[in-house]
Amino acid sequence: MMSRADITARYAKAYKVASKRDRGRLLDEVVAVTGWSRDNARRRLASAAKTESGQGRAVAVVARRRRANKYSYDALKVLQQVWAASGGQCGKYLAESMPLLLDSLQAHGELVDGVDRYGPVVRQELLAMSAATIDRYLAGAREGDKLRGITTTKPSPLLRSSITIRKAGDEVEAEPGFFEGDTVAHCGPSARGEYARTVNLTCVHTGWVFTRAIRNNAHVHVLDVLESAVEEIPFEVVGLDFDNGGEFLNHDVVTWAGQRQIYFTRSRPYKKNDQATIESKNNHLVRRYGFYYRYDTPAELRVLNRLWPLVNDRLNYFTPTKKPAGWDADRDGRRRRIYDRPQTPLDRLLGAGVLAPAQEAELIAYRDSLNPADLARRIHDEQQMLIKLAKDKTDQLREATARAAKKPPDTSRGIRLRETS
Repeated sequence: MMSRADITARYAKAYKVASKRDRGRLLDEVVAVTGWSRDNARRRLASAAKTESGQGRAVAVVARRRRANKYSYDALKVLQQVWAASGGQCGKYLAESMPLLLDSLQAHGELVDGVDRYGPVVRQELLAMSAATIDRYLAGAREGDKLRGITTTKPSPLLRSSITIRKAGDEVEAEPGFFEGDTVAHCGPSARGEYARTVNLTCVHTGWVFTRAIRNNAHVHVLDVLESAVEEIPFEVVGLDFDNGGEFLNHDVVTWAGQRQIYFTRSRPYKKNDQATIESKNNHLVRRYGFYYRYDTPAELRVLNRLWPLVNDRLNYFTPTKKPAGWDADRDGRRRRIYDRPQTPLDRLLGAGVLAPAQEAELIAYRDSLNPADLARRIHDEQQMLIKLAKDKTDQLREATARAAKKPPDTSRGIRLRETS
């Protein structure tokens, strides 16, 4: 780098006063010696020509000026408000859902022209923002959750050999109705005792989600959730794919699916990529909104079941998702995934053409009746109630579990020592 700085300093004065043709020749010489690109060499020569002569790399050092923001401060503040109402969507998704969110927030009086910095100019700025700009402007508002959970899935040998295996890489379903399902344990740091579970179903084709909490993994509770899902999901459930947990692989659930003519499959044991769709929702939906606390009381179960319909409405009607559309190669020949344009599950469902016109109109009217900001407030209230009910006891249980793990084992029990005379 010192040699390159010397070369830059040597050519800088000549480059400054040279003609256009001579500058091209000088650039060729600098590129040949240093290995820089022409753009990089041009920037360094121009920078060195503006700086007084000095020693070493200080010749090419220029104080970097911070680039002015392209969008106004008002647009930044309104963007934060829209982002909060969306549930904290990333830039790629928020850029796609921005028109829908702005229209809905305006229709419900959350954004009013001339009030709280919002107006036609700010709206145009928000619609013009790219995904990268949105992420950059919202970097300071993002927070992470430090808590982590544990898995409680136990493989079930029952009926396993008689159920079709569905693997990662199998053909993606071309029509709505095939759902991947899983349960998420709300056990906190310890899997002892009884605690609530959340049953999560996600349509592979559309991304439509259905989520409910149950008291435990007993098959009667699982069947109640599956019955509710079939009744409440606005299109036909034609297939279900689960992992190898005993809450799903049992005679009652398999018989129920057979009676309803629902195609029933399972993933391979210990192969989470076989259920990539639902595994991502377990984190993006259940853990993000329901946290990692322990819920083991009827009051907490009721709060969860008030929370999940609100979250489902946000994800189904206002949150875009992208789906893999194939494979391609980059300019270096490496294989890379291609994704389609992000769309909400409702838009994908409408595009599939499986609903009657009356059903489509009903779903669109229901979406228009939803206020994203009101959803955000109600979700926040239920989350605060969960924290109030479960945080302290979960922290105490975590401390007790950590102390028990650090306690040295009693090595004297069960060991018989030889008596000495």
